[in-house]
This record gives sequence, C-alpha cells and structure tokens, in this order.
Amino acid sequence: MPGKINYVPNTEADIKLMLKEIGVKSIDDLLQDIPKELLCKPINIPDGISEMELKHSLKSLSDKNASFNKYNSYLGAGAYDHFIPSVVDHLSGRGEFYTCYTPYQSEVSQGTLQAMYEFQSMMCELLAMDVTNASMYDGASALAEAAKLALKYKQKEKIIVSKTVHPEYREILSTYLQGSDVKLVELEMENGITSVSDLESRIDKNTACVLIQTPNFFGCLEDNEGLVALTHKNEALFVECVNPMALGIIKPPGEYNADIAVGDVQVLGNYVYYGGPHAGFFATSKELMRKMPGRIAGATTDSKGRRGYTLTLQAREQHIRRGRSTSNICTNQQLLALRACIYLSTLGKAGMIEVGKLNVYKSHYAMTRLCELDGVELLFDKPFFNEFAIKFSGNCEIKDINKRLFEAGIIGGLDISRFYPDIHNAMLLCVTETKSKGDIDKLVNTISNII
Repeated sequence: MPGKINYVPNTEADIKLMLKEIGVKSIDDLLQDIPKELLCKPINIPDGISEMELKHSLKSLSDKNASFNKYNSYLGAGAYDHFIPSVVDHLSGRGEFYTCYTPYQSEVSQGTLQAMYEFQSMMCELLAMDVTNASMYDGASALAEAAKLALKYKQKEKIIVSKTVHPEYREILSTYLQGSDVKLVELEMENGITSVSDLESRIDKNTACVLIQTPNFFGCLEDNEGLVALTHKNEALFVECVNPMALGIIKPPGEYNADIAVGDVQVLGNYVYYGGPHAGFFATSKELMRKMPGRIAGATTDSKGRRGYTLTLQAREQHIRRGRSTSNICTNQQLLALRACIYLSTLGKAGMIEVGKLNVYKSHYAMTRLCELDGVELLFDKPFFNEFAIKFSGNCEIKDINKRLFEAGIIGGLDISRFYPDIHNAMLLCVTETKSKGDIDKLVNTISNII
C-alpha cells in the first residue's frame, strides 16, 4: 500500500510564497528586462484554417526574426558563426543518435558509446592532453569544475582567475564558490592580456590553481609559457580555457604543460542556436583523470575478444550519492559532442589548419581596413585569432552604431562596456571563415558612413 500523503501542494499558494521570498509581486515582474515587443503574445489562429494557410501565416511570423540567413553577424564573445558541413546535420539527425538515452546498458548502446569514445580521442589529439571526458554542459561550467577539482586535489583555499577570462565564465565560477571559504582573486590585465607581474605578486603556496583563457575574451593570445612556469613554481595547477577552433594553428595546452584544459565545442559543428545549448570539454593529465567530472567512455574487449565500449572510471556513487562523487555533474551533452566529433572527422587535420588560417586572415583584413578609418583604432596591440577590439574616438555610442549597422543588414560587435564599464566606446568584433571580402568591405564602408 502506498504511504499516506501528508502534503498536497497548492500551486497558486506556492507561487505566491515563492514570489514573496524573492521579493517580487508577480511573475510579470521577473520579465521586466525583456523588451515588450519581444514578449510572446497569443497567436490568433482562426478555426478551420487550411494547412497551406497555416504554414503561410507561421512563415510570415518567423520571418520577423533576425537570422544569419538575412544578416551578416560580427558578434562573437562566446557564441560563434562558423560554416557547418551538411554531413554534420545528416548524421547527427539519425534516429539512433537523436533519440538515444543515457548508455548505462552498454550491450545496447555500443553506437553511442563509440561516438563518445571517438569524440574523446579526437579532443585528446587536438588538445595534446592525456584524457578527456565525453563533454560537459558548457565551457563556463567546465571552467568552474576545473577550479573545484584543483581545490579538492591540492587541498588549498585560493583560486586565481584572470580578468581577461570571459566575464560570464567568471560569474559562473563565483556562483560555484558561493558558501565556501575559498578566496577568489582576479588578476589585472595589461594591453589586453593577463599581467604576469600581477600574478607574480598575488600567487602563493596557498593557491590551488590559476585560470587563464586563450584566445581570451578580447581575442588576444596569452603568454602561456610564462604563466605556466610561474604557476608550477608555486605548486598550483594551471587551467587553460581554450577555443578549440584555434588549435589548428596555435600551440595546444598539453604542449606547454597545462594541467587541465577546458572550453566549449559550440564552434565545432554546432550552430549559435540563439545562444544555446552548448557543450563543454574537460581534459586532464593522467595524474588527475580519476578526479575528472562528467562522463567518460572507455574501450575494452569482451569475453570473446571483441572490441567494445563502456562507461568507465566512475563509481556508481557518482550518479546516486552526491556526497561521495567528484562532481554533481554525471551526464554530458552527447548530441552536441557528437556533432563536434562529426565536424572534426569531416575536416581532419588539414581542414582544421585551413579553417584556422582563414579565421586569422579574414579577421586581420577586417582589422586593418577598419583601423584605416579616421576615428577608429585597435584597442589592444596584441596577436589575436578571430576576435579583436576597436575603439571609436569622439562621441560615438556603440549602441547607436550597432543600430545603424542592423538597419544595413549587419549584426555589429559587442559593446565592451557591458562587461568592462571602464572601457568606453569600444566594440568587440568577430570575423570567421564565413565572411567574404565583400562582406567585410560592406562592414567597413557602413561604419565609415556612420562615423
């Protein structure tokens, strides 16, 4: 017999209690930051409308959305527009992958497990690291989990993170550390990269890890060798958050002795999707692999000597006993990781190098053309990958420039003051392989006319 239910929740009363606890009067108060024109309104569909009329009506509604099919986007800052070969959509959309559930029963999940294993193998090669997991929620949570691993492994209470790491990643990190006695220290930057001298003055023997991003939020490449040497000298772990698209042409984390490498695979075969979902990766040295969070697929042989795949290196407690687990993340973003795996398979080594070079060439062409304009200059004079920051002189407001660009069919760059209030009239632009010379010239000419 089922046990007696002592409490039956009253939905309306519970909602009122929740609203009172968080200090608002209604659910509408939670939506104040959303422009009224973007709030959903009831769609009035007449009774008895035909399928043809319905499709036409819905199509006219969807055409009101701004998409990359109609606009050229130069907005990056964490979500990037790259070309995706059609094979990625075709293979990842197969029912065997698209509808599969968690592969606890390996005897019926060999296809999914092999895809996870292949993804891990490719990411290990790309990062030059010993072990990777089968993906995480996103790059931000992967960075925060790296900090937690370092705290537990080193038994220290200080985390150092550079201010050139994506501000939203740092917000997630701060959220993860709430309620703990951990001291979170932010490093200053010099000319768009981490200040080595500031790290030298702040790091000590109580530091568990140093968190760096390259290319960083501004697109600049960090002095990783110097930062790693200083970190290891103080017996701390070095954590690198890296854009995997850049690894076809820049030195991977394993080659300069990073202890942990994390990041986001949105750039590898995944669309921007209006900002999500994403998939993160987490790679370590062999020494740390049993501390690694997330799901890990391994290759083995069965009793008949046949090759097979299974989830490995995790006790069942990882999934059912939070207190004994290495992390409360015990799943992965398999479908998005699969797309990254297919993308890497399609491009291969030569393709990753070619795409990386295209990103460098096109972004540097755009930077050069823009900096030829009167009133425009490069904000930071450092090597960069496919993002760079420019500064406008005079009274040019970034929001006004972006509004005019949008009217011309262009999605402009990020207003840097949104995250760095002390940096005014500066825009962060991203130029990937998807942009033609004509696209870039149109951007430059439009900005020239605006200013």
